[in-house]
Amino acid sequence: MTLKERLNDDMKSAMKQKEESRLATVRQIRGAIKNKEIELMRELTDEDIFKVISTLIKQHKESIEMFEKGGRTELMQKEQAELAVLESYLPQQMGEDEVRALVREAIQVVGATSAKEIGAVMKYVMPKTQGRADGKLINQFAREMLPA
Repeated sequence: MTLKERLNDDMKSAMKQKEESRLATVRQIRGAIKNKEIELMRELTDEDIFKVISTLIKQHKESIEMFEKGGRTELMQKEQAELAVLESYLPQQMGEDEVRALVREAIQVVGATSAKEIGAVMKYVMPKTQGRADGKLINQFAREMLPA
């Protein structure tokens, strides 16, 4: 079953179960996928859909942070509920140890010696994680391991 089919099934299920929050989130994902397909003028693969969902997750995390700073707990809780639904569509996330090991491997492979070469490290690591690790976390580990 493709990710698109799973989203369609989940949307129907959310309608039947009258789960408004989940339904709205699935519709948001489907809308973002449709927009990306229009932009690229082709049907998206599961890999492309993971990237779309990762972008939505990043937006939700930023919103949660802003609502928390603004003291808007009800909106923050709504965003957190939507974030949980979004994350359920991504593959199992890598643990911090796995990410650290991958960053170490990347530093050795690309021969990075300073923080100026983080871009090369990121370019090596990101395709290998494929939505299973947060880019900010990878960048943070690379900065810790490379001297300024």
